Amino acid sequence: MKYQASCLCQSVKVEILGPITDIIHCHCSLCRKSTGTAYATNGFVATSDCIVTEGERELGEFEFKPGRKRHFCKRCASPIYSSNSDDPSRVRLRLGILDSAIAERPMSHNFVASKANWEEMDAALPRYDEFEPTRDLSKIKRNV
Repeated sequence: MKYQASCLCQSVKVEILGPITDIIHCHCSLCRKSTGTAYATNGFVATSDCIVTEGERELGEFEFKPGRKRHFCKRCASPIYSSNSDDPSRVRLRLGILDSAIAERPMSHNFVASKANWEEMDAALPRYDEFEPTRDLSKIKRNV
């Protein structure tokens, strides 16, 4: 098993050489703030299996609690992974950076008591392969 991952600007590239475990959708306020989204999808990877292949000098870090760091691309601010000095054997990967399809799947939604009040996890909303049909694409520069 080998997965490829990268940040938005492609400055940081990562290879995952082992399984991704304990995948969750985390709705806690810290994950929501650090991603700017309703929740973060995270999974654990052995530290030795998470190899930064390009852009290691582009990685910044923010220590939000003693020993707990969030690592991100300094150019585009994409969150890459989190580390915890209490458990140096693994890192928590932000699955949104994956370029490869993975075999593993999320096991739960966590911290739902603090989820965004507008987030309806089981809402029967329409689904589109691209932009919603009501969007005026003539006003948008398309870089999808």
